[in-house]
Amino acid sequence: MSERSEPIPNEPRVADSATRVFVVHRNLLFTVAYEMLGSAADAEDVLQETWLRWVGVDLATVREQRAYLVRIVTRLALDRLRTLGRRKESYIGPWLPEPLLTTPDVAEDLELAENVSMAMLLVLETLAPTERAVFVLREVFDLNYDEIAEAVGKSPAAARQLAYRARAHVAARRPRGTASPAETRAALQAFQHAVETGDLQGLLDILAPDVVALSDGGGIKHALLRPIVGADKVARLLATGWWKRDAERSVEPVQINGGPGLLIRINGEIDGVLAVSLENGYITGAYHVRNPEKLSHLHHETPITR
Repeated sequence: MSERSEPIPNEPRVADSATRVFVVHRNLLFTVAYEMLGSAADAEDVLQETWLRWVGVDLATVREQRAYLVRIVTRLALDRLRTLGRRKESYIGPWLPEPLLTTPDVAEDLELAENVSMAMLLVLETLAPTERAVFVLREVFDLNYDEIAEAVGKSPAAARQLAYRARAHVAARRPRGTASPAETRAALQAFQHAVETGDLQGLLDILAPDVVALSDGGGIKHALLRPIVGADKVARLLATGWWKRDAERSVEPVQINGGPGLLIRINGEIDGVLAVSLENGYITGAYHVRNPEKLSHLHHETPITR
């Protein structure tokens, strides 16, 4: 993470206009950067760079302050995304997005919750950087094509074509169904009980036949080096799993990226998080993040918005 020479303000304590404007849009800007990068640490760095550029702008020349800030964030995030792509090429095992502990209101906004979910962020990983930026700005934040074109350095016609291509790409890979709040609660309760007790049949009852389990230890913690596919294999993995039999362990239901998940503690310390995706009441994806470098945003809720 880059060294921060000047803190980003979180509250409008200073009368300065630039500060007030930045604070108003901070959560939005973080969400844009996070959607593009899948990394909260890198999104925070992008916000820091955005702030440093913003304070040097003559506000009298800015017509649309929100659009201007989004443009700065997008361009910086695109540069960072290309760097991350090279870094991921040497990553040990599957790379998963950095999980966020989110507030209940994120889950209530079904469209936002889907777009920041672990499953969707993995789909976005399959897009080229500029396609990803265009998709995020258009489909998540509903910017017009003129604004998107300025943000990504393309013509409006090119931005429209990129959006069309990205939309088709994502549509072919995005989760196929949704789960009601009641189905989500029931599935998570059953899942938590089965994981805690090692109930193999209980897991088989709530896992979709083609469920996929991914695990990210970053080469630091023990984790799966490849995806595990199929209810029987995933159930056996979760029933025996990562548990240290001689350690005190606890599992707490939480909201992860707007969806259901379990916060896992070993001897009182956060050991990882297990986020799940649901379709029609069945678990279709299990995303286990243990890389310590990706767990810092599990100690507090992160506000995201659009």
